[in-house]
Amino acid sequence: MAEIVYMYQKGRREFGRHPEFQDSEPEVLVDIHRNPKYQEEYIRQDPYETEIQCAPELSEAQTNTERIMLKPRGMRHLEGGWPAGVDPTEIENKIKYTKKAEREEGYIQACKGLVDPAERYIKQNNAINIYEEYFAEENVDHSSEPPSARTITVFSDPSPIKRTAAHLCWLSDGKKIAVAYCIMKFQGNTEGMSLKSHIWDINNPNTPEMDLVPTSPLCCLEYNPKDAHLIAAGSYNGVVQYWDTRHPQQPVMRSNIDDSHKDPVYDCKWLMSKSGEVLTVSTDGRVLIWDIKKMDK
Repeated sequence: MAEIVYMYQKGRREFGRHPEFQDSEPEVLVDIHRNPKYQEEYIRQDPYETEIQCAPELSEAQTNTERIMLKPRGMRHLEGGWPAGVDPTEIENKIKYTKKAEREEGYIQACKGLVDPAERYIKQNNAINIYEEYFAEENVDHSSEPPSARTITVFSDPSPIKRTAAHLCWLSDGKKIAVAYCIMKFQGNTEGMSLKSHIWDINNPNTPEMDLVPTSPLCCLEYNPKDAHLIAAGSYNGVVQYWDTRHPQQPVMRSNIDDSHKDPVYDCKWLMSKSGEVLTVSTDGRVLIWDIKKMDK
C-alpha cells in the first residue's frame, strides 16, 4: 500500500510569537507620541461626583374635570298616555286596550328598548347633590321627638266572634281593600264562627261593601293585576278558589279538595300569563300553579 504524505512548509516567524514559560524583562512593543491638539481639548475634573438612582422615576400630574351644573326638576304624573277612544276612568276600557297592545308583535321589543333609558333616568333621579344645602334655613332638632303614628280608619270584623285578619290586599286604584279573616291556630276555629271574608271601601269603614263566602276560612287573597274584578284566595283546608266581584255570591271555580294542598294555603300570587294562572304555597311543602279555567280538574 502506497504511503500518502503531504509536506507543509512555513517560516517560523509567520506563526507569531512563541510562548515563554518563565519571567522576562518588559519589552516596548508600541510607542505612541502625544498630540498637543488633543491635549488642549482635555479638561481634568478632580474630584468628580455623580449620582445614580436605581428606582424608576415617577411624575405627578393633576387634572380638573369640567364642572356640571345640576338643577332639580320634578314631575307629577297621575294618568295619561291613553288614546282618544279610551276613557282612563273606566277600568274595563283600559284593560281591553292593554291586552290588545300586549298582543302586538312589537310590544316585547318596545318594552326591552325602554329598560336601559328608564334605568338611567331612575339613577339620575336618585342622585344626590352633595354640595347642596337642602335645609339651610331650618334648624329643627328631631332627636327629642318620639316616633308616633296616627290611626286614620279602623275596619273592625263585623262577626260577633272576633277573628284574625290573616291577609289583606289593596285594589290597584287604592279605593278598596280585601281582607281575609281566619284563625291560623290549630283547632282555633270554634263552632258558629263566620266563614266570611270582606271587601271594604276605605271611605266607609262601618259596613263591608262585599262579602266573600268560602267553604273554609280564607288565609290569603290577591287581586288580579290585569283584571280588578278577579280575586284569588286560598282556604284553611287547602282549597284554592277565585271570585268575580261582579257576581260575588259564590266562587266562579274552586279546586278539588283531593288535588288541593293538605295544609292551609299561606299565600297566593297571580302569574303574568294570558290564560290566567295562580301560584299557591302551603306548609305541606308543595308549590302549585293553577289554571283558573281548569281549577276543578
